[in-house]
Amino acid sequence: MASNVSFRSLRLDGVGRDFGTMTALSNLTLEIARGEFVALLGPSGCGKSTALNCIAGLLPTTHGSIWLDDRRIDTLAAEQRGFGMVFQNYALFPHMTVRSNVGFGLKMRNVPKSEADLRVAQAIATVRLESQAEKLPGQLSGGQQQRVAIARAIAIDPPLVLMDEPLSNLDAKLRLEMRQEIRRIHQNLGCITIYVTHDQEEALSLADRIVVLRDGAVRQIGTPEDLYARPASLDVAEFMGYRNAIHGKVAGRRDKVVSLAVNGTTLEGVAQGEIAGDAVVAVIRPDDLIPVSQTMPGIEAVVEAIEFRGHDFFGSARAVGGEELFFRAKSRLAMGEKLRLGAETSRVLVYPKGA
Repeated sequence: MASNVSFRSLRLDGVGRDFGTMTALSNLTLEIARGEFVALLGPSGCGKSTALNCIAGLLPTTHGSIWLDDRRIDTLAAEQRGFGMVFQNYALFPHMTVRSNVGFGLKMRNVPKSEADLRVAQAIATVRLESQAEKLPGQLSGGQQQRVAIARAIAIDPPLVLMDEPLSNLDAKLRLEMRQEIRRIHQNLGCITIYVTHDQEEALSLADRIVVLRDGAVRQIGTPEDLYARPASLDVAEFMGYRNAIHGKVAGRRDKVVSLAVNGTTLEGVAQGEIAGDAVVAVIRPDDLIPVSQTMPGIEAVVEAIEFRGHDFFGSARAVGGEELFFRAKSRLAMGEKLRLGAETSRVLVYPKGA
C-alpha cells in the first residue's frame, strides 16, 4: 500500500512552543525527506511530544513555521493537514469493528464508499489483520489493537504518519515484534514517519535519523550509527547508553588519545572535540567495560551485584573513588570480589567536564 500523496519533504524552521513563561520546545529546525523515518528521542519532559503535536496541528506553534514542500501548513487546522496519527493508548472505538475503526477517517472525509472499502481492505492487509476485520477491539490482543490504530492512520493515505510512544503499553516480546512491523509498514508506504520514544534501543532499531531532545532543545541530530558511536555531548552519551561516567584529570595526550588519572590508576580514551582544561569525564558502555589484568589500564573496583543474561554476565561494582560502574563478564563473579575494569581505548569517549 504505497502513498499516493506527491511531496518531497517536510521542513521545520525554528519551531518553538511556549506555555506561559515555560519553553517546552525551542528552535527545532529540521528537513525530513519523503520515505524517511525520524525518531524524536529524549527523557520525559524534553519536548518530543510537544514537537509531534505541533507538527500534527494539535498544538499551535509559538515560534517558527512548518512547510510541506512550498506549502506552509502550521497555519492549517489539524484535519486540514491530512496526517495519520497513532497514539499511545490506541484510541479505538470499542463498539466498532476493526473494519469500521479503520474506515472512520475516510468516512469523516466523505470518501466514496467503493474507494473507502478498497482503502480499508488495503490498510488491514498491510497490518496483516484480514482474519480479524469483523472483531471488536476488546476481542483483540494489545499488539493487534495497535495494528488497528496503525491501519486507521494509514488508510487516509497520509504524507506523514506521526507516532507518539505507540509501543509503551505492550510487553517486551510484543514491543520487539511491533518494532519490526512498524518498520515494514513504513517501507511499504513510502511516506514520512515521525516517531516519539524515550527508548534509545527503539530509536536505534527503527529510525533513519534520530533527533535527541533535552529541556526543549535539540542536542544532536544524526544517524543511529552516528549517535551510537559519536555522541556530541555528555548528556547525549548518557542517553545513548553510556552508563559509566568516570571523572579524572588529563595525565597525557597522544593525538586524540587521552590518558586519564583516576584515583591512582590510569584509563585511556578518545577525546571528543576540543579539550582545553585538565578536568575530564570518560564514558563507557557496560558492554565494553570488562575485567582486565593488573598490567592493563583500568579502575580498581569491588563487585556489588552480578546477574546472568543468557550469554554473558552483567554486574555493578564500586570503584575505589566511590563511582558505581556497570560491566560485562564472561563468568560469574563473587560479591565482594576485587577486580580491575578496563575497556579498549576506542570504546572510551572523553569529554571536557561540563560539556
